[in-house]
Amino acid sequence: MPTSHKITLTLNGNLVEATVASHTLLIDFLRHSHALHGVKRSCDMQICGACTVLVDGCPVSSCTMLAVDTDDAAVLTIEGLGGQDELDPVQEAFLEYGALQCGFCTPGMILAVKALLASNPAPSRAQIRHHLSGNICRCTGYQKIIEAVESLART
Repeated sequence: MPTSHKITLTLNGNLVEATVASHTLLIDFLRHSHALHGVKRSCDMQICGACTVLVDGCPVSSCTMLAVDTDDAAVLTIEGLGGQDELDPVQEAFLEYGALQCGFCTPGMILAVKALLASNPAPSRAQIRHHLSGNICRCTGYQKIIEAVESLART
């Protein structure tokens, strides 16, 4: 069995070719090989959501996904949202509603919301809560986060 693999993926809109060890986690590939530090390491057990990234539009825990599993996939991190002069609407809503405090959970939370709104542009409060149940925030109490997502659902 090979100990390394050549992968090709689209990372934040850019084509990336890399050789990765078979056991390399996606979070380590993103943080160490590409300096994408918006991907946060926390629980390493797929519980907290701080390491959430989108793979082909679906939220995944990068702390438990192997980098080789992103071959031929599109990976989006928080650094790939918005632009130099313009925030993504989800980022703007989080700022407008004060849906962040320390910011540790924010990148994963924003990407989870992005995926939710892509699949359901007008989610109910119950659907928002259910979809975000895998993302833990110790600071906000979730109310401001829910209000930010509801504001996006109204537009």
